[in-house]
Amino acid sequence: AQVKNVEKYVEIGKNEGKLLCGGKRPDTPELQKGSFFLPTIFDNVKPDATIAQEEIFGPVLAIIEAEDFDSAIKINNATNYGLVTSVYTRNVNKAFEAMEKIDTGLVYINAGTIGAEVHLPFGGMRGTGNGHREAGKTCFDTFTEWKTIFVDYSGRLQKAQGID
Repeated sequence: AQVKNVEKYVEIGKNEGKLLCGGKRPDTPELQKGSFFLPTIFDNVKPDATIAQEEIFGPVLAIIEAEDFDSAIKINNATNYGLVTSVYTRNVNKAFEAMEKIDTGLVYINAGTIGAEVHLPFGGMRGTGNGHREAGKTCFDTFTEWKTIFVDYSGRLQKAQGID
């Protein structure tokens, strides 16, 4: 079912950008038996295109050209989803500015978007995820109801902070 969903998005993408490669299931008979789809790249995609705004969950990349740094941040933050973003730069000041301005759950600087760091909180912003951060130590917060209890066994009425 997911391969058919990816095929649907590729057909939409053909009207929203220039198909550079992929766009179909592999021709190899062994791979046709599984849920495989060729890596697909579209160029000249507008920021508001369907293939730029929706989570396809397949090997489909939409290249969106930004005029400058600020427009790239604006394009990133204007999507409906905010799971992971990657920024490649040699300019450390721009890297820190990107870290501050990018509105996604995980930001990589000069590294690919592998999607998760198991030792750190993981989850997206806006329409991605369920609003919680899973993985790392904080995963316990998502699945735990915290309760604090204080019991005084002295048998006397205690005043706040031990005030007499």
